[in-house]
Amino acid sequence: MLLPLVAVAMGLVLLIWSAEKFIDGAAATSRWLGLSPLLIGMLVIGFGTSAPEMMVSVLAALQGNPGLAVGNAYGSNIANIGLVLGFVALIAPLAVHSSVIRKEMPILILVTLITGIMLWDGWVSRWEAALLLVALVIFIGVSIFRSKKQKDDALVEEVAETLDSNPMSRGKAIMWTLVGLVFLVASSRMLVWGAVEIAQRFGVSDLIIGLTVVAVGTSLPELASSISALRRKEHDMVLGNVVGSNLFNSLAVVGLAGVIAPIDAGREVLVRDWSIMTCMTLLMVLFAFSWKGRPRRINRLEGAVLFTLFIAYTGYMISVVVLS
Repeated sequence: MLLPLVAVAMGLVLLIWSAEKFIDGAAATSRWLGLSPLLIGMLVIGFGTSAPEMMVSVLAALQGNPGLAVGNAYGSNIANIGLVLGFVALIAPLAVHSSVIRKEMPILILVTLITGIMLWDGWVSRWEAALLLVALVIFIGVSIFRSKKQKDDALVEEVAETLDSNPMSRGKAIMWTLVGLVFLVASSRMLVWGAVEIAQRFGVSDLIIGLTVVAVGTSLPELASSISALRRKEHDMVLGNVVGSNLFNSLAVVGLAGVIAPIDAGREVLVRDWSIMTCMTLLMVLFAFSWKGRPRRINRLEGAVLFTLFIAYTGYMISVVVLS
């Protein structure tokens, strides 16, 4: 039992480190290639923060554990909103200035509702997963088009400041991108193996392990980058990380895993996990939008609501493991 626990712990540590290096390298490389700060913020950083979930879920699906893949995706979405956004808003209220992020939020709601329809029968088939990947391609295309038309936005300024604060030469940027990618794959393999072994030893499903240990672990890069952005007073980067990561989790992570192997999600995923994810997504959007002249900010009370929902959900999932 000790070896799987060590594999999970070491896998998570390496996963966090490699994700940070991969994001930094990919963002700097993208800048050298001439991508706009808005496009880097919307796609490169959003994709990069979902890289741990993507690697873990793809490897889990390849090894015949698709439940771990879907649990990781939806569990990470719950952790991103409750643990990352909720906890950060508890530290300091988050002002929302970016119109780009506000435009992405309705898309996230739509994608979340579509996944609920797909989960209605308890399965995500290959063709449904393929539709998610098609939607991802459309989203990327629209993002590229939008980045060419919209020049001035709070997110543009914050991404540019972040890139300026961590300058890299072209060679160093490419090196860290490749090094981060290699260690992402290695740490993901270690984490998946340990998680599956622990699930089998305790007699719980890989879905439960994916929704708890693995989901929180793969959300730690978002938490670290969000706290760092908060210190720099880059509030839109915090919300942009969460919204972008959740979009990529729902489309790319579930889509890739489902194309590799159809996902037997079970009715409980829709009733329990998708429902809480949808509720927290709607609350996040409600808190971030302006209503009747209300300032666009997520205050400490709203952060506490999101964080409390996450703690309650996690506590319930732990009780499921203990009582099983």
